[in-house]
Amino acid sequence: MFELAMPWWEFVLRAAISYVGLLILLRLASRRSFGQLAPFDVIVLIMIGGLLRPAVTGNDHSLLGPLISIVTILVLDKLVGRLAASFPIVDKLLERPSVLLAEHGHRLSGSLERHGVSPTAFERELRQHGVRDVAETEEVRLEGNGHVSVFRTQG
Repeated sequence: MFELAMPWWEFVLRAAISYVGLLILLRLASRRSFGQLAPFDVIVLIMIGGLLRPAVTGNDHSLLGPLISIVTILVLDKLVGRLAASFPIVDKLLERPSVLLAEHGHRLSGSLERHGVSPTAFERELRQHGVRDVAETEEVRLEGNGHVSVFRTQG
């Protein structure tokens, strides 16, 4: 139950490499992929978790091995968050800049397509912000985390 199939440090190393690798892959993925979870996004995350398990724990079936890996991932996640808060260059590497989707009441269709936002999803985002028509907006932005910011026209 507590006998490890490999040295403890290998769990730490495997978890760290998996965390950094997944962080890079998610950074390269479309911002809409993980900003708001649709059912297929949940399936992708579950599959990623299942596929990463053997990479992190190897052939270990103990209780201790996964716990070492989980603690490593949680510590790394906290460390990355603190580094991003303390160093703007780290924050810039991890966080994507926002992009303009609509301006002065007009949808920028090229921008929608380029960032994987369907017209239907765009309209839904507007409604969720209490906006019936894009003409009521000054600016609509897709944030780095996948959320949408809507700024209404003044007046």
